[in-house]
Amino acid sequence: MGFFKENRVVRGVKTVLFLITMFVSFLVFSAPILLIIADTLVPSALLSASVSPQPLYAHLSNYDFRYSLIDIPIVSIIRSAIILCVYSLCDRPGISRGPYFAIATICSVSSLIFVSLKASYVFSTLSYTSVDAYGRAMEIALFLSSWILAIGHIVVAYRISCRERRKLLVYKIDIEANGYPRLQKALQEEKVK
Repeated sequence: MGFFKENRVVRGVKTVLFLITMFVSFLVFSAPILLIIADTLVPSALLSASVSPQPLYAHLSNYDFRYSLIDIPIVSIIRSAIILCVYSLCDRPGISRGPYFAIATICSVSSLIFVSLKASYVFSTLSYTSVDAYGRAMEIALFLSSWILAIGHIVVAYRISCRERRKLLVYKIDIEANGYPRLQKALQEEKVK
């Protein structure tokens, strides 16, 4: 009887390890999803570490472009939501390289411009004397994370567009070997253009 209980525990551990491996492989092979998750969580966590804990409506009611930092996580969440919608709609062989790359680039560049303007206002004011060194370091980390994640969206979108372009080139060489009707339709539309 003890052997069966040990076997059940081993099987349970193997199942949990299998599920963890599947989840990690999903995140690794799906770089846009991993980047979107990081883009929504990292700026929000850094903001909560840098400012005093207040409800969201208090931050929004006291909003001033020169001093408030609540808009950086909001911009990151909006950027991630738009990119996720476009990625989920355009994740097909024929259309993955154009709209996804364009929208990810437009959203990322516009948020980079916004965050750069915001950084010039926040760090040019002399209000940093009232903030301790830890709070100032968290503010800098907030701006840097937003910049890095915006650039990361552009890089991931470019890599996906290159991957789709390589797939189209490979399938153009031997199109009879391909059994995907949607891809053949996309290739025929490419030839017409």
